[in-house]
Amino acid sequence: MFRTRSLAAATLGLTLLISACGGRPAAPSPSGGTSGTSLSGRTIALVGYGNGNPWGAYFNKVFTERLAPTGVKIGDMTTMDPGTQVQKFNQAVAQKPDLIVVSILDTTAMAVPIKKAGAAGVPVLVFDGPPDPSVADAVMSVLSDNEKLGEYAAQNIIEGLKAQGRDSGDIIVLTGTKSMLVTQHRMKGFNKVLATAPQYKVVDEQDANWDPQLSGTIAQQLLAKHGKDGVQAAYGMADYMALPIIQAAKQAGFTIGGKDGLIVTSSNCFKAGIDSIKAGELYGTATEDPGTIAEQTADYVVRYLTGKNPPRSETVQEERVTAANVGEFAEQCSHA
Repeated sequence: MFRTRSLAAATLGLTLLISACGGRPAAPSPSGGTSGTSLSGRTIALVGYGNGNPWGAYFNKVFTERLAPTGVKIGDMTTMDPGTQVQKFNQAVAQKPDLIVVSILDTTAMAVPIKKAGAAGVPVLVFDGPPDPSVADAVMSVLSDNEKLGEYAAQNIIEGLKAQGRDSGDIIVLTGTKSMLVTQHRMKGFNKVLATAPQYKVVDEQDANWDPQLSGTIAQQLLAKHGKDGVQAAYGMADYMALPIIQAAKQAGFTIGGKDGLIVTSSNCFKAGIDSIKAGELYGTATEDPGTIAEQTADYVVRYLTGKNPPRSETVQEERVTAANVGEFAEQCSHA
């Protein structure tokens, strides 16, 4: 599988592609786009995460800016509502673009529309999380390593609680949308690693739908329900979900981090998360930043539409981030 750690790697890959196509490599623009490959007249339907979601907003920005120099027309059909996504995907199939690029909000509900796309001869590229296994062979994909992200979160909690000398600990979890395999795979990895330290256990797990405001509301409710002595650690699946947990905990009188405070971890790194790690509050995060996967997805689109036959599936390499190595990933994680 193609693997990447930085935006620079994806930019280099597209520059080499342009050269291989016989075009003159052009210098990357400040936005990360590269001129020199013409996809004028080609069309993409982007049925991705809506701009109301912080991760989706930055992905959409980088993806569209990256492809702008090619002249490809991108139809914005983004949303954070699973039912609306099914409708928009079906509309995209009817329009018969050269490619549908989709991030799946409801794995089961999207299986039939993907089959319809295949029957209509419309190719589909899935990014971030995989489709239902029944249609896995019908799509191309650029995937985050979501199980690994869950593993890193559990490692952070175990490491943080052990460093405090705790021989037991109760954990709350605020997940992304549970109908997504992205979320399910993260919990699979999280639970697998947490099982190696049975002295620490999850006492509450709630679907926060990748929503920062909802995350804060749920965190307030759970911290009030369990009290200061009933929660020692928390996992929010993205930095923008974990930071509201920290804010809610402060308001409830919790100590954060340190020798005996609440251990909070996340992934989907953002600048605010990096700053929180440096401040000693967020224990750790992981990559899966929207810019890196947007670059790789855009690069895949160009390779596919220029007939380069990219691998059917590619996976973005993820990295664990804590205070010990935050400097190494600060630049990568600080664009959103």
